[in-house]
Amino acid sequence: MSASTPGTGRWERYAAAAEGLPEYWHPAMRSSKLGRKPRAWRLLGRDLVFVRHAGRAYALEDRCPHRRIPLSAGRCEFPGTITCIYHGWTFDLADGKLVAALTDGPDSPVTGRARVRSYPVEERCGMVWVWMGEGAPVPVEDDIPDELLRSDARIFALYREAEGDWRHAAENGFDESHGKMLHRSSWWVVFRRMAGWNETEIVRGENDRWLSRYQHSVHEDDDYPGLGRWPRFNFWQRRQKKVAQGSNEHAVSIRLPANLRVRQPGRSNWTHYEWYTPIERGRYHYLVFAVAWTNGWRRVLWWLRYWTYILWVHHYDFNNQDLSVVPLMGDSHPAPHFRPDVSIEAWRRMVEDEARQPAPRAAAE
Repeated sequence: MSASTPGTGRWERYAAAAEGLPEYWHPAMRSSKLGRKPRAWRLLGRDLVFVRHAGRAYALEDRCPHRRIPLSAGRCEFPGTITCIYHGWTFDLADGKLVAALTDGPDSPVTGRARVRSYPVEERCGMVWVWMGEGAPVPVEDDIPDELLRSDARIFALYREAEGDWRHAAENGFDESHGKMLHRSSWWVVFRRMAGWNETEIVRGENDRWLSRYQHSVHEDDDYPGLGRWPRFNFWQRRQKKVAQGSNEHAVSIRLPANLRVRQPGRSNWTHYEWYTPIERGRYHYLVFAVAWTNGWRRVLWWLRYWTYILWVHHYDFNNQDLSVVPLMGDSHPAPHFRPDVSIEAWRRMVEDEARQPAPRAAAE
């Protein structure tokens, strides 16, 4: 991805993040998908092996240092360990240290002289989260929206692999104007009148982790000189309720490392979240949450709404339109710039100026 204008050096950190921002907790997989059998997973350009032992999730570098055989092809011969299928090198799940080389006997001199990298792992919101940075991990709660950690949060998750640059996926999510064109054919808006264009404000509250965009001066349709009026509406499409200036209704927000939030308008009473986690250059994990905060019998209604409507019409049909365009961007950046690109510029600036960097290594004494 050419994240800078050639010859200007702009967006240098953004351009360097082709395989992600490692100094953050990233969602890896659903907790329900991880059992005692080792599972290979690729994140941020690295191969990991995940395994569960005594109810706890662990992650290690997925290769045996002896002949580089994937540990995910092995098995857990002893509690709290994983054993390479090739020569029986056995590693502690907690710290990656070599605790035995089975085919060299119990007194093998190589024991304790090799290790694989272990990665901090936590579980929240029904997901396994992993820290892949060089610095000490921050509390996992720092990288998960507070509202998702509430006891009454009812979360439905959909996890897919997608083609394209994770940065383009994040830009698409926070992009001001694509929805007014790309999503006009979606079933999600078949009964709604989508505005043709509007003025947008990018805002950031003090000590707020979210960068948000709000719509102002919404223009339902307009006359385009020499062309005619656009967009055209069908009689069954209802007008949208006017939103007060400065309202946060249907606000779209984004935060580091790449987490989008879309508050649904009107009386929908649920919120959509997206994470874009790079697998490697040109591929990323696409995680979406549908979340409502409810208890009692209303939980049943929320369950019915999601499985009969939201999953199919929003998380598949609507979001598939986004997934279809991200790989088509290739090695691009917005050029020439037009006014709605203010949202993309603000997101890039956030990454450039605020993304965590690994702490400098201490000089060798």
